[in-house]
Amino acid sequence: LYSVIEMYLRQLDDSECIDVLYKEYWISMHQENNIDLSIVIPVFNEKNFLHRLHNQIKTYFNKNEFEIIYVDDGSTDGSSEILNDIKNKLDYKFNFKIIKLDINSGKGKAIQTGIKNSKGKYILLQDADLELDSKDAKEMYEMIIKNSEIKCIFGSRYLSGKLKKNNYFINNLVGKVNSLIFNMFFSQSLSDVHCGLKILERSVIDKIKLSVNDFGIEIDLAAQIVRNNFFIYEFGVS
Repeated sequence: LYSVIEMYLRQLDDSECIDVLYKEYWISMHQENNIDLSIVIPVFNEKNFLHRLHNQIKTYFNKNEFEIIYVDDGSTDGSSEILNDIKNKLDYKFNFKIIKLDINSGKGKAIQTGIKNSKGKYILLQDADLELDSKDAKEMYEMIIKNSEIKCIFGSRYLSGKLKKNNYFINNLVGKVNSLIFNMFFSQSLSDVHCGLKILERSVIDKIKLSVNDFGIEIDLAAQIVRNNFFIYEFGVS
């Protein structure tokens, strides 16, 4: 298919404009066929964090073989416009994708949509609210690519010896209680099922079928991983 499109592009004109178009097309196709890591970021009314998040991602993941997929889950605060402005700056090397859902459908639906549109050998899930550091995400990525036995790593806010800001008491309590219940049902010992930072190899993604559209996606994801006999490693995050 690519060779046919190339032929037609070349036959249109030999002008500089067509040459530039051809080069941009070829680069785009080359990038999409050589993606090592897809970072899926669900976004719902996160306008105050998006510029800083973009800068963090540029710091740790600014490579041609990476793709960043923002899934705007029906934001109403201008997040969509900000994402488009950031994309149009072209101050990055990675493949930048924005997927917009017409209505707010839930974090789970946004994650499922991002995964379906990803091409990477590894898929990293990260929240947009800057609660977690992209530096930790980079460390998790480096761990999983260096050890072929590791197929899945969950971040944990409760294992870290790193400096962290402790807040959101109710959220922490709910997270710990849900982790306890999950461990009882699935004979696991996870400390933080609800942590928004996770990385999985494509082989894991291909085995599971996510169906939960709300915040229960975290439990759904962990349960299906365990049911398919994959071991979940944990990494302390700040």
